[in-house]
Amino acid sequence: MPYRFGQASEEIVRTPLASALHERQPQHLPLRRDDRRRPYLAAPYSDYGVSWSHSGELLLLAVGKQLRLGIDTELKRRRPRARDLAKRYFHADETRRLQRSDDPNDDFLRLWCAKEAILKAHGDGIAFGLDRVVFAFDGHGPDSELRLVHCDPALGNADQWQLREWTPAPDYLAMLAWRHHF
Repeated sequence: MPYRFGQASEEIVRTPLASALHERQPQHLPLRRDDRRRPYLAAPYSDYGVSWSHSGELLLLAVGKQLRLGIDTELKRRRPRARDLAKRYFHADETRRLQRSDDPNDDFLRLWCAKEAILKAHGDGIAFGLDRVVFAFDGHGPDSELRLVHCDPALGNADQWQLREWTPAPDYLAMLAWRHHF
């Protein structure tokens, strides 16, 4: 969806979210925030997970039944301090990968989006700790797959999480992370 900096994203997502849930009156959609500011749907939609993300001029919305989910999107742009940021906030294995990378900017962005998607699904966001979610690249280059190899026990087991990466629009990257409720 189109997005302008400063817009209230909750109001933007209300109409398409209501449509996805077959709710005729978006203003009656019981969209709430928990004490950590994570969005959720109250009854009668409490078995649906919801997440959204915006960057640049794009806003993405994700909704799924009986799922814990998080979504992140980022505008692709140069990040000259990508390796320094990774060294400070990422797990040491990921930092080593970025030190050897032919395209550390792209690899950093992919890791950032994946981490943020999972941490949004968890509910604490990046304040939980970016180093508490560890990914490995299966292969090299832009076609390599990201795989969650370790996460803090508070997130469950790494093998319970699914991750989907895609390009929602030119110059954007998106990640959707989810796991079933247990």
